[in-house]
Amino acid sequence: MLFHVSIEADRPAHVAEVLAEFWGGRAMPFPPVGVGSWMAFAGDDRSTIVEVYPRGTELHPAEGDAIGLPSVAPRRHNATHMALATPLAIEQVLAIAERESWPAKVCHRGGKFRVIELWIEGVQMVELLTADMQREYLAAVTIENWERMLAAHAPALAA
Repeated sequence: MLFHVSIEADRPAHVAEVLAEFWGGRAMPFPPVGVGSWMAFAGDDRSTIVEVYPRGTELHPAEGDAIGLPSVAPRRHNATHMALATPLAIEQVLAIAERESWPAKVCHRGGKFRVIELWIEGVQMVELLTADMQREYLAAVTIENWERMLAAHAPALAA
């Protein structure tokens, strides 16, 4: 199970507020990683959090706790993404995305489940799953189903 994840943004407080809105949660400052860092709390039974750092923040090992330092060359795109459950309907999520001028669309991943692909600030992908999408995802994404898919594609994977 995942308790928290961190991403970076140009406007961390605003991004944390919008992510909290998708959950019906709350956004609050996160001073341990540095000035300008924020957290979006889902307010669920697992205390799920997305930490949002200023773009270019790098985590480094240090004596005691890790520290966040600014990068000399912050990048815009990265490989990190996450899938988040939302109690909102598709139309509500798309309306928030439109309000924020963040690209968003409904996608059908591998023909197995749908997600709303949302691009925070146009660069950070987040997949949002409505209640129906969550049921599709949980039915499709299992260890057994993944093993079957790998077995069916074994010759192509070996090449």
